[in-house]
Amino acid sequence: MGTRVGDEYQWVTFRDCANIAEHLSYGMMALDLAPDIQAEGKTWKFLGIQSKNRKEWVLTNMANYHQNITTVAFYDTLGPDATKYICNQTELTTMAISQDYVDKLSKLKLEDAKSDSPKMFRLKNLIVFEDNLTEEQRKIAKDADINLYTMEEVIMKGREVAKAGEATINEPKPDDCFMFSYTSGTTGDPKGVKLTHKMVVQCGFAVNTRLGRNTNPFSEDDCYVSYLPAAHSFEQAVFGSALIYGMKCGFFAGNVLKLTDDIACLKPTIFPSVPRLYNRIQGRIKDQFKAATGAKAWLINKAVAAKQYYHKNGQGLHHKLYDTLVFGKVKAILGGQVRCMITGSAPISPEVLDFLKICFCCDIVEGYGMTETCAGSMITHYGDHNSGHVGGPLQNVKVRLRDIPEMNYLSTNDPPKGEVMMWGTSIMPGYFCNPEKTAEALSADGWLASGDVGMVMKNGSIKIVDRAKNIFKLSQGEYIAPEKLENVYVQSSYVAQNWIYGDSLRDHIVGFFVVEPANAGKWAKEHGKEFNEELMKDPEFIQEVYDDLMRLAVENKCNGLEKPKQIHLIKEPWTDQNDYLTPTMKMKRNIAKVKLQKEIDDMYASPLMMDSKTKAAKAAAAK
Repeated sequence: MGTRVGDEYQWVTFRDCANIAEHLSYGMMALDLAPDIQAEGKTWKFLGIQSKNRKEWVLTNMANYHQNITTVAFYDTLGPDATKYICNQTELTTMAISQDYVDKLSKLKLEDAKSDSPKMFRLKNLIVFEDNLTEEQRKIAKDADINLYTMEEVIMKGREVAKAGEATINEPKPDDCFMFSYTSGTTGDPKGVKLTHKMVVQCGFAVNTRLGRNTNPFSEDDCYVSYLPAAHSFEQAVFGSALIYGMKCGFFAGNVLKLTDDIACLKPTIFPSVPRLYNRIQGRIKDQFKAATGAKAWLINKAVAAKQYYHKNGQGLHHKLYDTLVFGKVKAILGGQVRCMITGSAPISPEVLDFLKICFCCDIVEGYGMTETCAGSMITHYGDHNSGHVGGPLQNVKVRLRDIPEMNYLSTNDPPKGEVMMWGTSIMPGYFCNPEKTAEALSADGWLASGDVGMVMKNGSIKIVDRAKNIFKLSQGEYIAPEKLENVYVQSSYVAQNWIYGDSLRDHIVGFFVVEPANAGKWAKEHGKEFNEELMKDPEFIQEVYDDLMRLAVENKCNGLEKPKQIHLIKEPWTDQNDYLTPTMKMKRNIAKVKLQKEIDDMYASPLMMDSKTKAAKAAAAK
């Protein structure tokens, strides 16, 4: 495992990591930091972890492996209500944290103690990754009745226990839970997905087996950058693969905005990411290409067109001349050594994938899964030049389709369509202490309902075409899948985030669009305006954005009902801090509706918008 120090990474070997984790586990047991908890008719041991991705996060998680302790994983941006809920549900007594959480958790516990039904009263211990605790931190922790231990103190206690011959390892079984990964909670309290050791091992093995058919599988020669939240199953699946196959793991420095600096230093060979970041990368590359003029612009356009042609016709992703003259600088964005990129967690446009493939001169495999399946359940074959699907099932799952007659998605369609359901060794046993939600997700014979509508292609691959959950019906009786449309409209250079809204009492949809600061600011400057809140209400700018959205709607063959008839522009980004997003960056649609109800009402009370071409045509016809 590697940590960035200055302009280089300092590494700890797997052997040393195992030694540290082992003694940390001895110290945790000697200090009774993970006492027995009775729940679901069995005995558990829990220990929470909260921080950004770093070596100590993983070492604590590995220490838990040694004692069959279940890690309760907290997103580093988790809100106070969710934190209190999870602490209460797991009866948590100890958390391992970075130093910046000492004050946050101590204050939260003090605040919680004043409520009518306190939820954090059992939290008694904090293991702090850093050694330089301040007197102020020690005082506020004491006020909250919390014991502070540095990680080094717990490790030293473990070494003492080992030297005295009193240390033991409580080795877990395959079906024991190594982690609770709490789902986003977009519509209510978060659900604790029980992830077992068997699930993550099966997932890592299945993914690597699939990749190894057409390229070199993960090995000790590989390195990946760890920046996706460690509390998320995607990151756990990737790190599980690193443990199984000896792949190096280099942690980002903690600031996602400076991730490219970390990558340039680390030079990874494997790059796992999510559509949100890939869309931004594509947008920035295209903006740089558009800024070129003269012979340089001619060369770039010719290089892009040529490589796209070769790729679509199965002739590979490399071109000796164009890779040297045009795409070498693009490859350097990710360190220049990446041989395989992975995308998952949300849909991504085929156009974005194909563009990035030719720019980075390497394949991007698209995976599909859920927290409930420990991430990977399907993945495309390395070298597949047809984008727009998520591959076929991996060897750890079986897949079937459930008919949805009201949406006309039937297994008897040609090609077959329906809700994707999965069964196998990587499917969760359930949600912790939540039998009602478990019964909703799992059938009696163990099939997991995904909520996604899939179509089986002729080659056996699955294409995700809709959502069975996040849909709504307009007054005409037609169903709208907002996530599908949001994935189209986010491709606009003016759009950073968007939310499509509609309901059964209305005959059209409306849209909220958080603008991309760089491109909106550029437009404002070119038109003698300021990039401020007033620009969000400027009719000329609103029309500019709307025209670009309608361009994308036409290119992606959206029907009339899938085009918003009014839009509202927003300058301030949506984050988990202002409660629009979950820690996994999913939209809290119910919260957004409450927060933006006035704007929704105003849009529906306004005249329908038209793109500039339609306006001009109507004006000409009226003369």
